[in-house]
Amino acid sequence: MSRDFDPRGISEPRLIRLLASAVRQELVDTLAALGGEASIARLADELGRPADGLYYHVRALVRGGLLVETPTSKTGEAVYRLAGDGAPLRLAYVLGPGGNGEEVVRFVRGLMQIASSDFEAATAAGALTVSGPGRELWASRNKGWLSDSDLAEVNALLERLSVLVSQPRSADRTRLASLAFCLAPLDPQPRRRRGGKRSAKAG
Repeated sequence: MSRDFDPRGISEPRLIRLLASAVRQELVDTLAALGGEASIARLADELGRPADGLYYHVRALVRGGLLVETPTSKTGEAVYRLAGDGAPLRLAYVLGPGGNGEEVVRFVRGLMQIASSDFEAATAAGALTVSGPGRELWASRNKGWLSDSDLAEVNALLERLSVLVSQPRSADRTRLASLAFCLAPLDPQPRRRRGGKRSAKAG
């Protein structure tokens, strides 16, 4: 593992490739939600997956230095914890030649795959609150223009959301939820020349 590895800003392409797997992202997120450490049996129970199917992924994350195997628990099971202080892992984007942009894109594909699966599973689960302050299910894509101050506010709100939805369970935190978002700048479409073909519009 690199000497400058920082779990709060992972930039090495090989480590991001490890996290591109949706299963590994779920493992890491679930560990964070459980307070930073758990046995494979506990992870399997939380994820609803067979424990046997998780060993390969956990060992790969340990080899990469993203997880650490701690002394066995009282039950004799090995316990795994997130590298660093147990806080959720974060990526540091390094775009351009020699960067990690390709790996980050693969990671985001896995992230969106999990988000889509979570949303689909929730819609099939039965009655949910879908409006008001107790809303539990929400998906949206927005597109608009931002000023510098707007962008700063968006980032502050997203950072706050990330912190809120990364907290471990406690006596008053009993709702497990997932939150995924994607903020990306867009190139505005160039204006069409006059006299060109007009596009058909519905309605």
